[in-house]
Amino acid sequence: MKIQLSILFIFLFVVSLNAQKGLNNKLTGKEKKEGWVLLFDGKTTNGWRNFKSDKIGKAWRVSDGALTLDAANKKDWQVIDGGDIITDKAFENYELKLDWKIEACGNSGIIFNVVEDPKYEYVWKTGPEMQVLDNACHPDAKIIKHQAGNLYDLFESAAVSVRPAGEWNQVRIISNKGHLELWLNDVKQVDTEMFTPEWAALIKGSKFKDEPDFGMSRKGHIALQDHGNQVWFRNIKIKTLK
Repeated sequence: MKIQLSILFIFLFVVSLNAQKGLNNKLTGKEKKEGWVLLFDGKTTNGWRNFKSDKIGKAWRVSDGALTLDAANKKDWQVIDGGDIITDKAFENYELKLDWKIEACGNSGIIFNVVEDPKYEYVWKTGPEMQVLDNACHPDAKIIKHQAGNLYDLFESAAVSVRPAGEWNQVRIISNKGHLELWLNDVKQVDTEMFTPEWAALIKGSKFKDEPDFGMSRKGHIALQDHGNQVWFRNIKIKTLK
């Protein structure tokens, strides 16, 4: 009897897992009516490219329905033929949703309102970042403002809601007429106003104080960061807010 129950449990688990896979990287009828648009189709890297390029690095690939950075080969702090990638389009006043998971002791980021211009070497020269991190063992986690879900080096969250390395986390980023909210696993991490004297003070007290255009754009690309570690993204979707 115990063996039969074990087999039934495994069967139901596999069925549930396959059903969940079938829901990934798709829009429901309700989402379509609400104006959501997929930024990743679950099969190709279409719609994404390297910063200041019309191509995407070969280390970025699609695996098991996720947009994945293969970090097997790297130099310094980034992957060989990887690099930060951005959406083809720029967005203003939006809600962004996605799932991410990171390898053990890994580091990455979701960077938004990125301005693409030859004078900027990296996406973080202009775009604020929602941190993607394994808090359990990455050294950056020792700095509270650098932990997963935080507005990197700017804002310390009151709550910690990140899941362990290798598990999926759900993100919502709302950037609407200067109001910014960051959510991780249905827990609000950040609620602040951009482009205010208080926002300028946050930047002045951060590592970005010498970047004159950091956090100043109301419109820009969404970027996924190559920080030299294996990272996975899926269910990337966006809705323009009016």
